[in-house]
Amino acid sequence: MEAPMKYICLMVFLAILGISQFNGAYGAGECGKSSPDSEALKLAPCASAAQDEKAPVSASCCSQVKRIGQNPSCLCAVMLSNTAKMSGVKPEIAVTIPKRCNIADRPVGFKCGAYTLP
Repeated sequence: MEAPMKYICLMVFLAILGISQFNGAYGAGECGKSSPDSEALKLAPCASAAQDEKAPVSASCCSQVKRIGQNPSCLCAVMLSNTAKMSGVKPEIAVTIPKRCNIADRPVGFKCGAYTLP
């Protein structure tokens, strides 16, 4: 599939998922009152960087990762969420994004499932 078409498909999927998202009450989970799947939608600018370690990481991606990464458990839950999986995110590549963004206060060594944040 051509690269632009892949991104269009990803964005359409994310839009449909966002529209159909269940808006029930969430307790204080990894991401507070927001679900990891809802937070994953905010990382759409990171789509290519989470699939290819050589892809450039955009400033908007880094901004969102820095915000979500203030809570390492939430960032981990987002990277391993169903939304991320269905979007083609590769967790072994996604965990490298905070380092690729040069986030100084990133949670180095944080265990994220089978992965460790570099």
